[in-house]
Amino acid sequence: MGKSYNQISQTLNISKGTISYYLANNRASKKIRNQLIKKNNALSKKRVQKLVSQNRKRWAKNKINAVMEAKNDFKELYKNPLFTTGISIYWGEGDSKPDNPLRISNTDPRMIKIYVRFLREIMGVERDKIRLGLILYPDLDNKICQEFWSKASNLPKENFIKTQYIKGSHPTKRLASGICMVIANGGNPLKIKMLTWIDLLSRNL
Repeated sequence: MGKSYNQISQTLNISKGTISYYLANNRASKKIRNQLIKKNNALSKKRVQKLVSQNRKRWAKNKINAVMEAKNDFKELYKNPLFTTGISIYWGEGDSKPDNPLRISNTDPRMIKIYVRFLREIMGVERDKIRLGLILYPDLDNKICQEFWSKASNLPKENFIKTQYIKGSHPTKRLASGICMVIANGGNPLKIKMLTWIDLLSRNL
């Protein structure tokens, strides 16, 4: 009593199809099946709760490790101009939400070039993990703009994501090459380190 089809099949060496055929319209069988469904749902809920708890603990541990690494890096790299410049660029132009990827937007190719160098040389982000996205007015040529920002960032055209377009045009604020967005995909530890560096830099100036 209270056995699942799998358990009955293994015990009696009968296929699940045969068992299902004989028990499909049996009231007792339906009652047992409903009881098993409730039991399995309760077990599934417990598994989900356990998984959520484990993920939270893992996240907390990863966060602590990322913060400690960031503090150690800051002590070693504080006098490195590329390090402090990269942090300053992100401080002024970057996305500050902890769950979002590292992302900045700017129109100055010099800033984009330095920031990409910072990602590669300081943060250790691999080339194929850095994405470029353009925001353009409709009258700008996407191909020409991609070539411009590819050269400025020293990243291949394969790294570009889909271009976004601003509706209409502006008579005085026309951007010849659009806005370039740099996105680094490296998971939450990178974002935690960056936000920790910004905090440390603000307290050491």
